[in-house]
Amino acid sequence: MSRLLSRLFGRRSEARNKAAGSSVILNDGIPKTIEEATGRYPYLAEYIERLPEKPRYVVNLDLELRMGEEANIIYPLGKGIFIHVVRGEAEGKYNIIEPPKPPLETLMAVESAVGRLINEETPGESPMDELISLYYLAKKKKMFKVKLGGREEDYLLYHFLREKVGYGFLEGFLADPYLEDISIPGAGNIFVFHRIFGSLETNIHILGGEIDRVLRGIAERFGKILSYSNPIVDIHLPDGSRFNIVFGEDISLRGSNFTIRKFAREPISIAHLIRWRTISAEASAYLWMLFDVGVSALICGETASGKTTTLNALTAFIRHDAKVVSIEETPEVNLFHKNWVREVTRLHTGSPVTMFDLLKAALRQRPDYIIVGEIRGEEGKIAFQAIETGHPVISTMHAGSMEQLLQRLTSHPIDVPKTHISSLNLAIFQARIERNGKLIRRVLSVNEVLGYDPSEDRIVFLPTIIYDPDRDSHDFMRMSYLLENVVLRFRGWGRENLPDLYGELDMRMEILKYLAEKRPRYVDVFRTVIEVNNRGVKAVYDDIREDKTPWLNEDK
Repeated sequence: MSRLLSRLFGRRSEARNKAAGSSVILNDGIPKTIEEATGRYPYLAEYIERLPEKPRYVVNLDLELRMGEEANIIYPLGKGIFIHVVRGEAEGKYNIIEPPKPPLETLMAVESAVGRLINEETPGESPMDELISLYYLAKKKKMFKVKLGGREEDYLLYHFLREKVGYGFLEGFLADPYLEDISIPGAGNIFVFHRIFGSLETNIHILGGEIDRVLRGIAERFGKILSYSNPIVDIHLPDGSRFNIVFGEDISLRGSNFTIRKFAREPISIAHLIRWRTISAEASAYLWMLFDVGVSALICGETASGKTTTLNALTAFIRHDAKVVSIEETPEVNLFHKNWVREVTRLHTGSPVTMFDLLKAALRQRPDYIIVGEIRGEEGKIAFQAIETGHPVISTMHAGSMEQLLQRLTSHPIDVPKTHISSLNLAIFQARIERNGKLIRRVLSVNEVLGYDPSEDRIVFLPTIIYDPDRDSHDFMRMSYLLENVVLRFRGWGRENLPDLYGELDMRMEILKYLAEKRPRYVDVFRTVIEVNNRGVKAVYDDIREDKTPWLNEDK
């Protein structure tokens, strides 16, 4: 069987994501109602019958829920997999409901039969296609006996594929687009961080031996050796997710552990952040006007405060025809721009290529925008040189205040000269805070950098957006140096046009409110920004008021 899998995985690994096969459950689609779901999947009906309170069935979490709300919901992932989230005053629960697993001896019989057909010519463009073809060929030749009726055979094929070309017990987690983080501290329950509900404990309990078996198999599939002499392995999955493994009880006392930082196929949008009150529509409209003309910004905050999520969301405001170069150590930025040059460092194989090297190369590529995943070292000096030569830069940094930001920028190993700080336009601070017993993310302030004051050794800045914790809202000062000078000058307008400028900000705010309420997906925000660029703010605003949005219904 290992020879078969080696041959199958010699092909492009991303092909396994294609829709495949004769199995009904793999092509079932998403049930639209709870009645349809329970009628199609008896195991789901049995699960719900055991619950003390019937959950609500939700197909689109983006439109139905808001960050941090209490919930008792079930949502589908496809392939017969459902997620039940219970979030109240107590610790939240994340339960995976998937097709029942057939007996081990049945799975082993199928594996043995399929393994004996490794030399058979079978159709299929992906490893999953080939395994399905081999499965049905073995069944036709009566190479294994299965006494299963109805959909039970589909369940058998689901679990066979899950183990051989999937990721075992991780398959359901990786299929969930709403997860940011999947981890296990050792033998026991898996934990997840949900994009909407935060930290949750799952119903999947794994023994140490099972963890080691699955982790070894995944590492080998990606050409990595996982052993006690090589216990720490980093893997980039085909979808861009980062898989970190720490193997063995000698360095991880509770047994092997892992963490998966998931890469979202479609990023969280600014409309999502508005819905979740991370930032206000007015503040977002203000940032839209600034990024439209090209400003440099640092998004600052502590670990897990949502810096990269906010950065990704703000990239939708960069003009769609701009040339963008992104530079990262771990690929987390996800853009929809066609002229996007995506570069990552190479540190562990061959000649090292650092962030510093890539940033120097980016300056020769004539980008309209440079996105740096995070500034931590000497690449900061190059980033500020890029800003001073007219290349807007967006990046993230660990800093909780303007004072900390100045200290980090001017200290080793970043070492940006203090006189260069004035070339930065914006410093956005974000934090993860506790409110009513729940951890939430909020933009705390947006600050316009006016320059560096050597007499007092500090950054001179103007706070334009301030978070009010009492009202859980954002206040916009309606006074902006960047709007009234940079944007006004870019438009070729005089001071007499200031009312028009702020009137346009209000129209953009209403457009974003509409998207947050009805069409919060990143692709819809991006399409709307393109429509504004092509037709003007007033035309799109008028259409929004009449609920006419044909550009959101196009297949692009």
